[in-house]
Amino acid sequence: MKSSKISNVIRLLVALIFVVGFENRDVRAMDNLRETPVVKAVRKVGPAVVNVRSEQIVRSGGNPFSNFRGNPFFEDFFKDFFENRPQPPVDRTSLGSGVIIDGKRGYILTNAHVIEKAGKIKIGLLDDREFEAKIVGIDSDSDLAVLQISSATALPSIEMGTSDDLMIGETVITIGNPFGFSHTVTTGVVSAVGRSIRTDERVYHDFIQTDASINPGNSGGPLLNINGELIGINTAIYAKAQGIGFAIPIDKAKRIVADLIRYGEVVHPWVGIRVQPMDEKTAQYLKETNSSEGQKTAGVLVRNVEPGSPAFTGGVQAGDIVLEIGNKSVRSIEEYRGALQGFGAGDIIPMKLGRKGKTINLSIHSVVFPENRAPELAWEILGIRVSDALSRNGKPFGVRIVEVAPSCYLARIGAAKGDIIRQIDDIAIHGVEEFYRAIVKTRSKNAIMLLLQRGDQLYHLAIQMDGE
Repeated sequence: MKSSKISNVIRLLVALIFVVGFENRDVRAMDNLRETPVVKAVRKVGPAVVNVRSEQIVRSGGNPFSNFRGNPFFEDFFKDFFENRPQPPVDRTSLGSGVIIDGKRGYILTNAHVIEKAGKIKIGLLDDREFEAKIVGIDSDSDLAVLQISSATALPSIEMGTSDDLMIGETVITIGNPFGFSHTVTTGVVSAVGRSIRTDERVYHDFIQTDASINPGNSGGPLLNINGELIGINTAIYAKAQGIGFAIPIDKAKRIVADLIRYGEVVHPWVGIRVQPMDEKTAQYLKETNSSEGQKTAGVLVRNVEPGSPAFTGGVQAGDIVLEIGNKSVRSIEEYRGALQGFGAGDIIPMKLGRKGKTINLSIHSVVFPENRAPELAWEILGIRVSDALSRNGKPFGVRIVEVAPSCYLARIGAAKGDIIRQIDDIAIHGVEEFYRAIVKTRSKNAIMLLLQRGDQLYHLAIQMDGE
């Protein structure tokens, strides 16, 4: 009898163990089902996504003699008095997101607009570590910036993907810090590629469009594919977007990042071509209409090829029509400039041209713009020659216009010999060398802003550029 009871107990225990084993296996199976590729990607990349914050001292209260800051006498006088007093509070503002692209050297990629007006920049990691960052380089034209932080140990970093083979409809993931909420994840799909966005200040080309939510705090954060690879940098520059997000393709960003790290700025390639829009009359005259688009014209017309330039050496001729650069179609001057921005100085640039009814393919070896051509460039795109403008103590404080081409835009709006140029875009001009560097740097833009002085009056002038 006893042995029968014992046997029943053993059978019951075995049954319980069997049931529990099945339950545990079911739980594990459910966990495996929940651990989707999105979960794995976020877990993989999360530590490399950072919060970008601005830190500024709030001086309400605090030292009432702060206006004497910078005067050694007053600083020494009040130092002992205030050193044991409570310090003024620090105001921390979340600016956006960033992603560590090089853990060994501490490089972080983010948006230019995230940090352009920041004070002291602080970087917060997922593990609560905090670092002060320095700016390596900013490129407002692409809305990209590189920061650097210093760590005794290697930092987590992201794996680079590619954006050239994106498929419409494929799943994408964003990670960022919208509204100060750390490491917020959203998902969506690639809605379109090659989008151009016009803001109040400029036109941005070749963006990835997604329906994943991208808010201001997401700016600078990563756009990932389903494998957790970086395929874009999210940006929130388009204020009118609702339910639409945009990201800078990583293949475009790689070249810009390389320039920012190496030079501190983007070095645009020089090919030596000046172009103008195509119109119906020109297209009919040159017999280069685009039959696939009815009466619409394709390409931009090569107005001039500079002697000795890469384009001249490569076989481009005045009267040619630029149809494609790389693998991108060219239908306007904006698209022409946008396509060139995908290449760096020293790259081989493939061009498809129309010439006398035939299509030809050329390869142009671009170079860095030669500095000795800068005076000639200023005459060609602005129509002016300049010399140093000296202050009363003999120091340069701008450049003085010494000659104006009668037919140039500046002459038409009233600029004259003797006027002084103080600034180009955000670049302060102290002398001729800075003026020429600014002209070379901004030559690929559609328009620039000049700060011009006449007598005691200052004038801001928007100038349409006639450059490459």
